[in-house]
Amino acid sequence: MSSKSQELVVVTGASSGIGRATAKRLAADGFHVLAGVRRQEDASEINGKNIEAVIVDITNVDTLKALAERVEHDRLGRPLRAVVNNAGIAVNAPIEMVPLDELRHQIEVGVIGQVAVIQALTPALLTSGGRVVNIGSLGGKVSMPGFGIYSAAKFAMEAINDSLRREMVPFGLKVIMITPGGVSTGMSEKGITTMERLARLMTPDQHRRHDRLFAAVKAQAETWARSGARPEKAAAVISRAIRERRPSTRYMVGRDSALLTRLVRFLPDRLLDRMLRSHMKLQ
Repeated sequence: MSSKSQELVVVTGASSGIGRATAKRLAADGFHVLAGVRRQEDASEINGKNIEAVIVDITNVDTLKALAERVEHDRLGRPLRAVVNNAGIAVNAPIEMVPLDELRHQIEVGVIGQVAVIQALTPALLTSGGRVVNIGSLGGKVSMPGFGIYSAAKFAMEAINDSLRREMVPFGLKVIMITPGGVSTGMSEKGITTMERLARLMTPDQHRRHDRLFAAVKAQAETWARSGARPEKAAAVISRAIRERRPSTRYMVGRDSALLTRLVRFLPDRLLDRMLRSHMKLQ
């Protein structure tokens, strides 16, 4: 794309993992990427051809206002093709012992922050006939033992995504959900760090009940970090969703995502419970 025809794409959470891979892929595709990062050191690392780092904390309204102004007053008058709602965190621990402040933080980042990004950029997207690309998760389709807090945010985003898509049909705004399965990203490693910190808060009784579950959750996260799909695979799917003239409403990333999302629809609850506990070696 020439500078005259080049379009903008906003990618949040671009400092690592799927966000970073997506920013690079879209830049290679010819888009001018506004790569949202929270720290200046991350900005220095990702800046490059067709990638312009912008400081964005999705829980900070002021940074979102600044992002919207950057898009509105682009010096080349480039339209906003898409926003990729990718920034997120993972709080993984048994429900009975998760501090409520940790639950609030997961919802603040994983739901409220996502909506704040959409609200900030909707005027520009409506003007350009753009699209919202929400990065969901297999955790938004099935809630595994120990992953309930993270899944709560992802299930909520499924509802928000569907409602927004149906609300915006008359106005031409396309709303798309990307559902990755296990992906090798820094989020898995950060989730392990958070989980180990929370484990130190458990009472002796909670340790007796949940030490085995903590070990299983850690092992699952380590498996994803070690052998999950590469972030570049998710980035390729996101790029397709942005570039296709008539995109699908949903895209799966990975065989595990495609398989489990189908199984959840048909399996009885107790059979699915046994399968998931067996998969995590909790039987």
